[in-house]
Amino acid sequence: MVNKQTEELGDIVAQEKLAAYCPDLAQWPTIWHYEERDLIPGEQMVAVFKPFLLHLLNQDLSRKTLHLHRDNLWMLGGEIIRDLHETPQLRKRPAREVVLATVDGGEGPLLHGGSEQEQRSFDSTCKKMYRFLTAS
Repeated sequence: MVNKQTEELGDIVAQEKLAAYCPDLAQWPTIWHYEERDLIPGEQMVAVFKPFLLHLLNQDLSRKTLHLHRDNLWMLGGEIIRDLHETPQLRKRPAREVVLATVDGGEGPLLHGGSEQEQRSFDSTCKKMYRFLTAS
């Protein structure tokens, strides 16, 4: 009983940390979407991102680094939604598979309008995400 209560308390603390780190996470699908049918894949993507965001919070990363990874994940979601429009058959695949395929090899897609420095930072986050998804 005590272990279950400790686990539940840990989950609550983790969710509070996530809410403070990423207060608009629930709105990401709405921000990314071009049309209504983008909302469900966006929500599914957020569900894939949440464990990774919690993983990042449990590492001893600086606030600046955490925010860079968070912002890069937000961009990754937007790029994936764009991909869904360019390659409609991706909509039939589970969100985890689409995310994994997008960051396969540890690099993210080419950012639209991003600088070299932004691309390197983005690729770094995608590499961490790839390692996380393939390890779990």
